[in-house]
Amino acid sequence: MISHVSVGVGELARAKAFYSAILTPLGLKLIFDQPYGCAWGRSFPTFWAQLPFDKKPASPGNGAHVCFNAARKSEVDAFHAAGLKAGGTCDGAPGLRTIYTPNYYAAFLRDPDGNKVEALCFLSDDELAGVS
Repeated sequence: MISHVSVGVGELARAKAFYSAILTPLGLKLIFDQPYGCAWGRSFPTFWAQLPFDKKPASPGNGAHVCFNAARKSEVDAFHAAGLKAGGTCDGAPGLRTIYTPNYYAAFLRDPDGNKVEALCFLSDDELAGVS
């Protein structure tokens, strides 16, 4: 249903380093790299970080965020750890979010420009038994 998502950034090199760090654990690779933006995906550029075309300062959307699918809990954890190391800030540590479903395991970050991103996987019953 969705072809791609893009977020505006203020410093492309910083955004490239941050998103490369958090998307690698999810199996996404940098597949487009230009002076105005970068894009990651598996075979098609599905997530973009780019300088605003109108040349105005980038700003995050209030209430908006992008969620990336993870195959397993360890990928969610690696996404979060890599994001903190790459200059992001925690906006929700890895853990269950039972308000959505009993097995919704996610982590939230803010990139250096303030954009909110999430990694999510759904735990099996066996995995749920080991998570508090």
